[in-house]
Amino acid sequence: MENVFEKKYGSDILKKPQFFFGVLLIMAFLGYLVAKGGMISGIGILAMPILVSYIYLIFAIPKVGIIGIYILNFLAIGIVRYVKGVPLGLSIDAQFLLIYLALFFKSYFYKIPWKNGKNDLVLLAAIWYGYALVQLVNPEAASRVAWFYAMRSVSLYMLFTVPLIFILYNKKKDLELLFKIWAILSILGTLKGIMQKNFGVDPFEQAWLDAGNASTHVLFGKLRVFSFYSDAGQFGAAQGHAGVVFLILALNQKRSRRLKIFYIVAGVLGLYGLMISGTRGAIAVPVMGFALYIVLKKQVKIIVMGAIMGISVLVFFKYTTIAQGNPTIRRMRTAFDPNNASLQVRLENQRKLKGYLASRPLGGGIGSAGNWGLRFTPHTFLAQTPTDSWYVMIWAEQGVVGLTLHLFVLFYVLSKSVYIIMFKLKDEEIIGIMSALVSGLFGIMAASYGNGVLGQMPTGLLIYSSMAYLFLAQKFEEDKLALQAKEFPLLGNK
Repeated sequence: MENVFEKKYGSDILKKPQFFFGVLLIMAFLGYLVAKGGMISGIGILAMPILVSYIYLIFAIPKVGIIGIYILNFLAIGIVRYVKGVPLGLSIDAQFLLIYLALFFKSYFYKIPWKNGKNDLVLLAAIWYGYALVQLVNPEAASRVAWFYAMRSVSLYMLFTVPLIFILYNKKKDLELLFKIWAILSILGTLKGIMQKNFGVDPFEQAWLDAGNASTHVLFGKLRVFSFYSDAGQFGAAQGHAGVVFLILALNQKRSRRLKIFYIVAGVLGLYGLMISGTRGAIAVPVMGFALYIVLKKQVKIIVMGAIMGISVLVFFKYTTIAQGNPTIRRMRTAFDPNNASLQVRLENQRKLKGYLASRPLGGGIGSAGNWGLRFTPHTFLAQTPTDSWYVMIWAEQGVVGLTLHLFVLFYVLSKSVYIIMFKLKDEEIIGIMSALVSGLFGIMAASYGNGVLGQMPTGLLIYSSMAYLFLAQKFEEDKLALQAKEFPLLGNK
């Protein structure tokens, strides 16, 4: 069949001299932009039609924006290592705003189910963000600019993500698409990590290491693999998270053998990514995640078997020296040593923070600790005192009041989700899906005591999305029963 484009415009267009002159003119113009404004300007011009088309798509189909956010959530930090000066983190904020703007304009022509956002989880997200706004007037805060950058991952993304899931992305098929995106990008993350481990880092990654990150990522001559994530700690926790979620999904996948194999591959590679990251604290993700899953099964035999496996892991790492020659195993084993020098340093830092925060119930201000503190207020006490843990960071920046509120939100979500799964849901498929999500959530909550992973990309958006889908579990079950009743009316609700 003749090509439609050729039929309409003529297949000999490429042979005309005007075409080549046009191409040469465009190339010369791009060359001038690169020479004048740098490579970023040239790339920006090339990307402009794609960007305009993407923005149009978001306004036409807002769900496209959510998919774009999930993908960029994984890749943004890795891309920045190659393309300097592009604020890809802020581009996630821009996409959220575009989606909400698109929904606002669409509400004039279509009925947008805003009422779906009226629930306890959205209320908790709003309260948590409201407390972040209070931090703007914290007298201890040394930088409002640091507040703007830091509060996004701490509370703003939760406020953006949770309502969108309830209003726009609230179908079981939407969650299944998220799982596929998550699995593919996690697999790519581990494959990139394997390349780093076996072939070394590329020049851009080496530049990142040379900028001061080698001190934490090259230990005793061995690279702590970080893939295209922010650092090895985030890579390890994120891959452990993927390992827990996708292996549990595989265990409960009955409908598709191909999908089951896909989830197994994603899960196994996720756990392997955790191991090669050299992140000791990330081992809490599979340990605690699978422990909760075993409890959710409500079967004595499985609980006993799980307890035996857990004890075996503990004995292997804590009381034996088996495979001590393997650097990965050797580093993981130090996580079980209470006398480990790194642990003692962390405890000493926490003692210092306790004294500092005794008279500061609201903390030192969001953005005052960690990387943002070092960037904006490098000479302050909090910037100079490593927090290491997500919860210690919340405590340092938002005080005992903020830490109490944050823990209340997390444990409210966890306990309600567990209750729904164990006592409300009846459908085995939905129970399996929600068990995977809540087990991953609990694993990340546990690992966040040792590393600052909960709110960082890509884990943060996945956790906030998981919370929303856990609260949609009963709706998924009701929708499935309604569909069955429609397809097989004689069966009723059975």
